Amino acid sequence: MKKSVRVSYFAILREQRGLGTEQVATEASTAAELYEELKTRHGFTLPGTRIRVAVNDDFQPWSAEVREGDSLAFLPPVAGG
Repeated sequence: MKKSVRVSYFAILREQRGLGTEQVATEASTAAELYEELKTRHGFTLPGTRIRVAVNDDFQPWSAEVREGDSLAFLPPVAGG
């Protein structure tokens, strides 16, 4: 069953998607499944192993369950200089 979640993208993911935030209808059960779905859909170049995920404003493991109405943020490493 599809659920609706809010996804926020940062840094290179925002650039590759062309959006900072979007509502997504997904059947993904975990944050990892959702990222892989979005990676395929939007052509993201970073593997999940290089990204942190936050669910409802708290960093979570990739195994975190995705529920209706959740807010997820995908945060790639950021280089400074």
